[in-house]
Amino acid sequence: MAHDHAHAHGHAKPGTGRAFLVGITLNLTFVVVEAVFGLLSHSLALIADAGHNLSDVLGLALSWAAMVLARRKPSARRTYGLRGTTILASLANALVLLFVIGGVAWESVRRVASPEPVASKTIIVVALIGMLINAGSATLFLRDKDRDLNVRSAFLHLASDAALSLGVAVSGAIMLATSWWWLDPAVSIALAVVILVGTWSLLKSSFHLALQGVPEHVDIDAVRSYLASLPRVCEVHDLHIWAMSTTEVALTVHLVVPFEGCEPTFMRDVAKHLHDAFSIEHTTIQLEPPEQDPCRLAHADSV
Repeated sequence: MAHDHAHAHGHAKPGTGRAFLVGITLNLTFVVVEAVFGLLSHSLALIADAGHNLSDVLGLALSWAAMVLARRKPSARRTYGLRGTTILASLANALVLLFVIGGVAWESVRRVASPEPVASKTIIVVALIGMLINAGSATLFLRDKDRDLNVRSAFLHLASDAALSLGVAVSGAIMLATSWWWLDPAVSIALAVVILVGTWSLLKSSFHLALQGVPEHVDIDAVRSYLASLPRVCEVHDLHIWAMSTTEVALTVHLVVPFEGCEPTFMRDVAKHLHDAFSIEHTTIQLEPPEQDPCRLAHADSV
């Protein structure tokens, strides 16, 4: 029996760390400004939105901390290091977003029944500033949002804030012209539903990775077919593919193959192809000769 592995690690780019720093600084400053103007104008909407933005600042801080922890070197007790914290952070961010959206929707439903006058001009100005800050911060994560679920969660936080702020500004302008005070909570409910759709997708993806599911971008059937098509390979079993972090994928597999005539670079070449074709960074291959007793993990339902 032979065993080998090959791996190449991929982490978030250095610029992502600066993006988190800029995003946290801008949004934390805006939270203070929005809360102050909310108190001065007696606007419950602005105060509530300040609380929403504060939750996003905490979410960004959580994502950034997870990214930093993922760079920690492995130890004797944690042989994979702390890469998995990025998955936990994206899951926590999705749960926080759902909680905040639920709170906004609850308050909006209550205010639809009993609408209250608001300081429309103040709401318009502050909301537009908030939209620009959140949209600008979101663009900092645009490049990496499709390759890192943790970055994607941060992007969704900021993009949802920008959408909320734009909706608040538009409703403020309409209320300024018509005094339709019920429009403010109605717009909030509509935006909450839109954001819920994106957040639910993030929650499902994060939960799937937390349970060591196969990442969405990896076609396990194609991987199995490739391994089975390799020269002299008689059988493929105990194939597992899972996410070590939101950017790194690992694979383990047993291949039944005669040792005689097997190329010395066989496992290295397979690992390289899995990396290049399927973005699998950490590959472990166990070779088994066909003449030995069947592996106890050869059954399809064995784990």
